[in-house]
Amino acid sequence: MPSRPGVTQSFVILPMEGREPAALALLYVGGGGRINARNEEGQIRFGARNFLPRSGDEFVRNAVLPVVMDAPSDQRELSDGYRMGREQTADARAVIGELKKRFPALPIYIVGTSRGSVSAAYVARDLAREVAGVVLTSSVFGASNPKRQVPSLRGFDYAAIQTPLLFVHHREDGCEQTPYATAARLAQRYQLVSVSGGKPAQSGPCEPLSAHGYFGREAQTVDAIAGWMLKRPFPKEIE
Repeated sequence: MPSRPGVTQSFVILPMEGREPAALALLYVGGGGRINARNEEGQIRFGARNFLPRSGDEFVRNAVLPVVMDAPSDQRELSDGYRMGREQTADARAVIGELKKRFPALPIYIVGTSRGSVSAAYVARDLAREVAGVVLTSSVFGASNPKRQVPSLRGFDYAAIQTPLLFVHHREDGCEQTPYATAARLAQRYQLVSVSGGKPAQSGPCEPLSAHGYFGREAQTVDAIAGWMLKRPFPKEIE
């Protein structure tokens, strides 16, 4: 759909298969931020390896309608400037406006994972009360080695987010840019779901088929996220 002058923003609403949703989750993937949504012979295709779209069925099972954001038409891969900028907010606002027309009674949450956590944090800050809350998973807090820094949430003012905030992080996350220790420190001020265990990694430590992507713990992790969204009891520890 149009989002800015000359720019369109694609997104994929995953099917609920006859279920009635109780909330919506706007999902921002990590990496380059592109899921390559397309229509092939009448079928919608997109990349689903990332933790969030890979767990679409788990959100649906919990009555949370997953809406996966793609990169806008003027971004081949999401730059760090875009992930932290107002153009991204304009694109998100356009999609959220459309979702509110289609589902006027449902709360909308923003969820980001890995580099998508940067997008989710900045969008949630800018949209304020236009959304119901934000979930930051495997957040890019930045490496402990100052020589190995990448653009991250280091120095981000989480207090500027006006809606409820939940952190989710795997205790064994091996990606140097997403240390669990930082999430543990933030748990002094914000709610945190800590995840342990899962399947042996089938990807690198910063890739989705590892602890960084809750590999083998997708169902339990999404259950906790959905419980928080729907104001149900949820575990703070997943083992």
